[in-house]
Amino acid sequence: MIILGLDPGLGTTGWGVIAKEGNRLSHIDNGEISTDAKLPLANRLVLLDEKLRAVIDHFKPDQAAVEEVFVNKNPQSTLKLGQARGVVLLGAARNRVPVTEYAARLVKKSVVGTGKADKDQIAAMLRVLLPGVKLAGEDAADALAVAITHAHHIR
Repeated sequence: MIILGLDPGLGTTGWGVIAKEGNRLSHIDNGEISTDAKLPLANRLVLLDEKLRAVIDHFKPDQAAVEEVFVNKNPQSTLKLGQARGVVLLGAARNRVPVTEYAARLVKKSVVGTGKADKDQIAAMLRVLLPGVKLAGEDAADALAVAITHAHHIR
């Protein structure tokens, strides 16, 4: 089974692709989709959609997992995150890829063992769980963590 993990963001959306064979997980690829903050919001959302579509078309995932939205102190940031998240959910659904959502605390707990893990701890555990992985960035690492969480929770 091919699993696509996604960590949505308007500035940067992380993605990570893993394979699950029985209890064995292996890294396929990971990356980040960035948008230019100088572009109008609508153009940034279109760009995110187009680049995500290319990832889905290339890897043809069987399932996708997305980190749930959290509320920022800045309502404007939360709204922009929600819009990017909507594009990500639509992109997967449009391609008939079933999507499951996971809370950030559950992702951290699934990968590191504690719901309060920091980015460095997540990256370190990814290197243990996916030997040889080269992370494209923090958002890609988070996306791989979401994919691993899904792999542990699917039947």
